[in-house]
Amino acid sequence: MDRSDGGGIPAAALIEWFRQNARDLPWRQNRDPYRVWLSEIMLQQTRVEAVTGYYARFLAALPTVEDLAAADDDVLNKLWQGLGYYSRARNLKKAAGVIVSRYGGRFPETYEEILALPGVGPYTAGAVGSICFDLPCPAVDGNVLRVYARFTGYDKPVNTDEAKKEIADALRPLYTPGQCGALTQSLMELGACVCLPNGAPKCDICPLREGCAARKSGTWQRYPIKTEKKARRTADMLALLLKCGDRFALRRRPDTGLLAGLWEFPNTALKNPEKALEEAAAFAAALGAKPAELLRQTGYTHVFTHVQWHVQAFAFACEAMPGDLVWATAEELKRIYAIPSAFRPIADTAAEIGCGI
Repeated sequence: MDRSDGGGIPAAALIEWFRQNARDLPWRQNRDPYRVWLSEIMLQQTRVEAVTGYYARFLAALPTVEDLAAADDDVLNKLWQGLGYYSRARNLKKAAGVIVSRYGGRFPETYEEILALPGVGPYTAGAVGSICFDLPCPAVDGNVLRVYARFTGYDKPVNTDEAKKEIADALRPLYTPGQCGALTQSLMELGACVCLPNGAPKCDICPLREGCAARKSGTWQRYPIKTEKKARRTADMLALLLKCGDRFALRRRPDTGLLAGLWEFPNTALKNPEKALEEAAAFAAALGAKPAELLRQTGYTHVFTHVQWHVQAFAFACEAMPGDLVWATAEELKRIYAIPSAFRPIADTAAEIGCGI
């Protein structure tokens, strides 16, 4: 199939379908680039259903790009708590700082300037550019890749930068003035609601069904083709819930690396899983907490993109509060400190033993 004209996708029919069937989502209420940009960053690696509440709370706390640029890191991370991939939040603030300092708080309006913002790649630049400024720049996400691959029978792996660029270039001729934002959103919507990632596509209600190569050949399960991901490595971890009086020990992670700059319960690599309790007591003592009583032991697994943690966690009542740890009340843990999901089971354990987190 000729890919120089968008693979033959009937843009007008697709846009009309979108206008009649689009979900009522909060970030579609207007074309304010701050709001659209925020939604696109939040939606990366995250389902729409999970984002809507965070989106409303974030905008209530930081309604303008100036507010975001000036936000305290702990406030920002607390607003982001539970969404994961915290580097997205850090880059949001960095980009907001650029918008305020370089553009006087006005969102840049060219694709190249948007793409140059921290944390913004071709997809996000295309989404903001087309939706907010009617720029003819496709936004190629997983939904769009799937729609395009099935419709055209695209026979190469789509999860490469080369393929994404090729598909974006193929779609660009479909972008006409006044329709750019609608086309971007219609492609995304079709992939999210009709040409589904899991389970059979809803071909009977698809506006592209007549020209779809995968439908004609009955090969939708083949597309999109992807290269195999590398297997995640695994790591055995030891984590502590240290309780002294009504306070609990936290520390901040390093500014670089996994979960950079976030708050955590003390943890370290577990050398011998069969001697986990012995290692836990020694670790707590080395921190200067003087562990006196084992309150609870639990284990769980947490999956990151490239690593899977097997965590053994131990709660100790302690007799000392060393100053190089932060000791927070249960109310402060709930209100102030952003606890990444990798450590939420430890907070849940704390609640079960009466800590009230």
